[in-house]
Amino acid sequence: MYNRAPRRRRGRGVRSMLFLFIVAAIASMGWFGYMRFIPNSEMVDPIYKSEYPIMVHGMEAEQGAVIDNNEVKLPLNVLQQVLGQDKPIRYEPESGSIIFTTANKVLHLKTDSLTATINQKPYDLTVTAETSNGTVYIPSAPLEELYGIKVEFVEDTGIVTLLSAGDTIQLAEATPEKGAALRTEATIRAPFIENIPQTSTVRIWKEQNGWLLVQSASGRVGFINKTDVKLTTIDQVPEPVREPAFIAWKVLGNKINMTWEAVYDQKIDTAQIGPMQGVNVVSPTWFELADDNGTIKGKADPAYVKWTHQQGLQIWALFSNNFEPDRTTKALATVETRFSMIQQLLAFAEVYGLQGINIDFENVHTSDKENFVQFVRELTPLLHEQGLVVSIDVTPKSNSEMWSLFLDRAALGSVVDYMMVMAYDEHWASSPKSGSVASLPWTESSIVRIMEEDGVPASKLILSMPLYTRIWTEKKGTDGKVAVTSKAVGMDKVKGIISEKKLKPVLDAAAGQNYVEYTEGGALNRIWIEDDVSMQARVAIVRKYDLAGVATWQRSFQTKSIWKTIDDAMKKRP
Repeated sequence: MYNRAPRRRRGRGVRSMLFLFIVAAIASMGWFGYMRFIPNSEMVDPIYKSEYPIMVHGMEAEQGAVIDNNEVKLPLNVLQQVLGQDKPIRYEPESGSIIFTTANKVLHLKTDSLTATINQKPYDLTVTAETSNGTVYIPSAPLEELYGIKVEFVEDTGIVTLLSAGDTIQLAEATPEKGAALRTEATIRAPFIENIPQTSTVRIWKEQNGWLLVQSASGRVGFINKTDVKLTTIDQVPEPVREPAFIAWKVLGNKINMTWEAVYDQKIDTAQIGPMQGVNVVSPTWFELADDNGTIKGKADPAYVKWTHQQGLQIWALFSNNFEPDRTTKALATVETRFSMIQQLLAFAEVYGLQGINIDFENVHTSDKENFVQFVRELTPLLHEQGLVVSIDVTPKSNSEMWSLFLDRAALGSVVDYMMVMAYDEHWASSPKSGSVASLPWTESSIVRIMEEDGVPASKLILSMPLYTRIWTEKKGTDGKVAVTSKAVGMDKVKGIISEKKLKPVLDAAAGQNYVEYTEGGALNRIWIEDDVSMQARVAIVRKYDLAGVATWQRSFQTKSIWKTIDDAMKKRP
């Protein structure tokens, strides 16, 4: 006999497990309900990065403001982010200079100084710009005037809010009678930083999972439940008062037809200049950079001015850096030297009755790209104020450090009235290979690239065409290698060679130009001809893209009939 073990009561174990499951479920539901429906009642003070935090579009900026006598000073880095590249502010630490530029204004002030100028006239400041711990702080008043920035400062909280001109902001008001909680995160379990009274207005910056990121009248930013507000109106920050845009070209309906007048040691004998049908602007090469301090050497001739105006032509005198790269670096380096050049050009323009300045800086260090743009930004508003047209000469785009890469065509094109694309020297004087000075496909590509890659509008682009060509001489040496040399000649010289040697031009289809070659002294001479055919084809490019006009380098290379050819081609309909 043995004792049988008692039978296990399975039901009791099941019931225990079920009971524990129910308790756990109830606890989970309770916790879920607590987390879902019971709001956090803890109030906390927000923590900011600085004593006077700056809010931009609902986000705190990396740096805070400085408050001086209840006036706001803003850090330069934050301003540059808010304003972007089209409203530049330049700081030069060596002199403490700060330069603001717009389409019409140039404001110059210095740190720790109440003295400032706007377009060369005194400008009143109530607090100074300053530097602190390596950061430049700028008074907000001129920023509001020039750029339309709206600056709000709430003394109780120390919060500064920046709004940009043109910003549109949705407003709303709190609806609960007990007010709406402004929380640190988009959940009711987050602590709140402020209770927004019923009907109080908030700015809405963005929506996130049923919550709104808003800013209250105190300047504080946080999340509010979407159901606790109702939308009201849309607020728009007004744009600053704009002066009428400068109108660069007074001969409405006509395209620009400019020719450069190369002036060397001798004055131009105007009696030797024949009729130039269609030309409406001349650009004598009168001014050049003479030293590191920005001194400009002038060769202007009152007799030429008188003759030009009698012909009904405008004068856009050329200002060159004399192709001196190191001198250019020093002249562009400081606001003082740049401003000296600007003042001299303004004085020359007034004395000689000029209508414009044509800027021709070439052979420039690529490291001077930003300084060159800054010079043009400072120059243009002041020349415009005096009624002067501002144009700039640029090369076609290439990888050349000194002749192309230093040109920020996009930035320059946004400032100047006209950009002359010097579409010549595809094959330059010392080119190791013979070829056209400016083949037609290369010319068109040069224009299109600047429009497409740099965003310069066709209405600002002027196609600059060569009136010269090169006679290329190819001679085989004793080593079997072909040496290539060239010399530039004008149109009449080429006509004379063709006539004298009884040559028959043929069309080079690839270049889009007439071509001749001949042997002389055991060498092959080759010429891609500039004539009626090439000029008509280039003007067709102007019509095709509706460019602002043409320019020609330079008048003395002309043949007399070419002006009529260009003018007639300009008048053709696309």
